[in-house]
Amino acid sequence: MKLREQGVPAKIVYLGHRDGSTVIVRKEDPATSLRDLRGRTFAIPSRFSNQNLVIHKLMEDQGVAPEEIHFVEIAPPDMPGALAAKAIDAYFVGEPHAAKAELDGTGRVLYHAKDIWPQFISCVLVVSERLIAERPEVVRDLVRGIAESGEWAEGHRLDAAKVAAPYFRQDEKLLRYVLTQPPDRVSYRMLTPTDPDLQRIHDMALKAGILGRPIRMADLIDRRFIPPDIQPANITVEDATP
Repeated sequence: MKLREQGVPAKIVYLGHRDGSTVIVRKEDPATSLRDLRGRTFAIPSRFSNQNLVIHKLMEDQGVAPEEIHFVEIAPPDMPGALAAKAIDAYFVGEPHAAKAELDGTGRVLYHAKDIWPQFISCVLVVSERLIAERPEVVRDLVRGIAESGEWAEGHRLDAAKVAAPYFRQDEKLLRYVLTQPPDRVSYRMLTPTDPDLQRIHDMALKAGILGRPIRMADLIDRRFIPPDIQPANITVEDATP
């Protein structure tokens, strides 16, 4: 959305996944709500991140003023270490950087994104309008690949962790934890971007001052490449392993 506001010719053509972000506090912290983090230091990936918007929603829900929490921006891979070193008191990030603190024994879950904003959109597939115009078959193939692999991953979560570990350069045990604890921690279904979904994010970004002007959904989304009947791909772990 910020790219479109800045005049970059790009469109959202599909979603990556829903949910899959987590609020983590130190394991010994007695906090049971965001209200308990008043006066604390809270890390987010960026002021432009959806995590920032979700936290603003939670602040409104619980009556916490923006100035009551000290927000800092930290790169996601650095968040677990910052929490362990007590440089921050909490953080909100996409997986697997939240689960890592759990498995390391330094952090615990305060909220899953799905508890605050059900079916939260964690990431989107953004494609340049030039590629759409010049190589539409490439965009169509990419979207179908994401759709089918997502369907496959939903039914083969342990296998998906094995496949993904080399690409993410993450411990397979960590990815198994992310994909199963709980099983709906991250979802790879319902990946068609809808106007209401993105309008809600858009309106919150305007309210928070992240966007400076409204953007039409027609300028933001291109759904032409989404398969009309997405079916699980017939993939084995051996086929998918790099």
